[in-house]
Amino acid sequence: MPPARWKILETDDTVKSPSPALTMKAAVLIQRWYRRYMARLEMRRRYTWNIFQSIEYAGEQDQLQLSSFFSFMLDNFTQLTGNGSDLISQLLDPVVDPWLDREICYNLIPVPESYTGPRLSFPLSVSDTNALLSAFKEQQTLHARYVLQLLYETKKLLKQMPNIIHLSTSYTNEITICGDLHGRLDDLLLIFYKNGLPSAETPYVFNGDFVDRGKKSMEVVSLLFAYLLLYPDYMHLNRGNHEDHIMNLRYGFTKEVMQKYKTHGREILQLFQDVFSLLPVATVIDGKILIVHGGISDQTDLDFLSSIERHKVKSALRFPRRSLEQLDIGHSCKRMRSTAGSRPSSHSKNQLRKTRQDSAASTSSSSSSSSSSSSSFCSPRTPSCLSPRPCPSSPSMPYTINVLQVPYLDSLSSVPPPPPPPQHDREWRQVVDILWSDPKPQEGCSPNTFRGGGCYFGPDVTRRLLLRHGLQLLIRSHECKQEGYEFCHGGQVITIFSASNYYEEGSNRGAYIKVGRELVPRFYQYQVSRTTRKLTLTQRVRVAEGSALKALKEKLFTHRSELLSSLQQYDQNNTGCVSVSDWAQAFESVLRLDLPWRTLRPHLARLAPDGSVDYQSCFEDMEPGIPLAQVTPNMAETLFRYRTDIEIIFNIIDKDHSGLISIEEFRHTWRLFSAHLGVDVDDRAVDDLARSIDFNKDGSIDFTEFLEAFRVVHKLDNKEQLNGKTAGGKCS
Repeated sequence: MPPARWKILETDDTVKSPSPALTMKAAVLIQRWYRRYMARLEMRRRYTWNIFQSIEYAGEQDQLQLSSFFSFMLDNFTQLTGNGSDLISQLLDPVVDPWLDREICYNLIPVPESYTGPRLSFPLSVSDTNALLSAFKEQQTLHARYVLQLLYETKKLLKQMPNIIHLSTSYTNEITICGDLHGRLDDLLLIFYKNGLPSAETPYVFNGDFVDRGKKSMEVVSLLFAYLLLYPDYMHLNRGNHEDHIMNLRYGFTKEVMQKYKTHGREILQLFQDVFSLLPVATVIDGKILIVHGGISDQTDLDFLSSIERHKVKSALRFPRRSLEQLDIGHSCKRMRSTAGSRPSSHSKNQLRKTRQDSAASTSSSSSSSSSSSSSFCSPRTPSCLSPRPCPSSPSMPYTINVLQVPYLDSLSSVPPPPPPPQHDREWRQVVDILWSDPKPQEGCSPNTFRGGGCYFGPDVTRRLLLRHGLQLLIRSHECKQEGYEFCHGGQVITIFSASNYYEEGSNRGAYIKVGRELVPRFYQYQVSRTTRKLTLTQRVRVAEGSALKALKEKLFTHRSELLSSLQQYDQNNTGCVSVSDWAQAFESVLRLDLPWRTLRPHLARLAPDGSVDYQSCFEDMEPGIPLAQVTPNMAETLFRYRTDIEIIFNIIDKDHSGLISIEEFRHTWRLFSAHLGVDVDDRAVDDLARSIDFNKDGSIDFTEFLEAFRVVHKLDNKEQLNGKTAGGKCS
């Protein structure tokens, strides 16, 4: 190229080069845009997290409400009606077959030659645990004979263990502490891969919640129990609030066991119930670090906790028995007895409503003056604990409570207090606090209203307990954290959570802690995902946000009538529109999820031309799974809302897990549950519904199909499925 050409190019470059001031201005603009972009992304990530957590805790409140109803019925059903309740007894106080306490319980079960899974021999060896590990990686199922033997041997070992395990780092370099796993086998396998298998050189403490929610709970808990038997001095398991047979009914473990072990599932579940109740409740390292699943309260006493008979607390949701005479509620029970068998009249409903309003008012005034929290199960931000959620408050609608409420544990605080609690009651309260409590930044101790059980404990409560027992750190789990761990209370409390992708792919990391002789915790994070690594941060947030909003819209659909009733109080002219402020207030008063409704509004409802909210648009995206013309709107919404509770009761009735119950059992179930909810449903409507879902007219109901009819379906999903089927049909 000639020199002249070089000169021309050099001149052009000089002309095009920007000035330093212009470059700086562009850099500032890009930086400002990026910061705003990241701030918006962080805002979306935070409200997505809040949605997931609020809906999770609302589900736990529903479970506590159902359990409290069962407990009350079991304790007082004979006094109310003169008859026992086989259904409730079977759920809460199942009779353990003595056959399960003898070795022949598993020796009599043959293992066929066709079985290709691991064959365990006891006492276990390293080759047995390796075979179990390999089998689970290959999606194999352990035979029922070996499951029963594993549980039997674990039960024998746990009976010899104290309530609080004391460990020392003088015998090992480091101790690894893991949080909730919730049936995530991939997380457990990744921990073992990164950190090493349990052994004398690699001791572990797993801090509860091994089961429920995930699909591999059986595999996770089997591995943990196997390593506990192999290395009892180096493998340690604390009990979590999900090591509880009543929690397992709602959150999946019971269903998983019955599906994987159709023949011996009930025997396996009975042994699990015993084993879970025998798990230690706390671990102490070097006398300085306390490890419990949930937390503490201002009543927690580690010395007393060491002396309790922990196996008596089969379920933390099983409230200690209290007689009607002791609680002075005989009159209310007589009213319940007169209305239990039939639909209450309008006169009796008004009386009950007035009684509950008076009770709520007195409860509110008494609770405000109470300073002690101890362990309690209570409903979210309502004066009457563990009751169905009240109708929403509005400018022209007074606060009311649903009728036919059962007097639950904390709603009895308005009656004169009983004598000091007996030993069993005090033991139960100590265990509930350890399994269910959460830390809070404010001082003091108060009932955990958001989760529904246990306490919120402040930094002062933590300081007092650590000082009293010469401790310096509290490690707990029980709460999902985005980074897998979190400090609070000035670094004196650490939350550790080991189930990554807990809510959705990419929603959170898992983590575990390693503690050496210097007692300084070191954190290791990870994320099990085959797809998340390929996604950008924006894509991960978008996926999680979509899933959270979908779950929230389902919640709106199941409370549609309450929401509309509350919104119409603000819409005096029936325009179908309300202000954004009124819309947000109505939503929070009904759902009580403590969410940023104004921020979420663009995802949930359209704005009218004048800037008000078209509140009918909130429900346009959803529809029922299978429309049934015979179901009244009132009953349909009740079935949508309490679908999970009804499924639990159905599964209890369906003893052989055939998926079928008789029409008479269906009627009995619905009457029992409608009394629990205080729902005014005519018996004829129940009969019509039963007949309509008896599709082949054989007198039995396939309740899987029944529950499918009352599943909220997103219209967009239906369209996508329809388009997929159409495309598939064209291809073929």
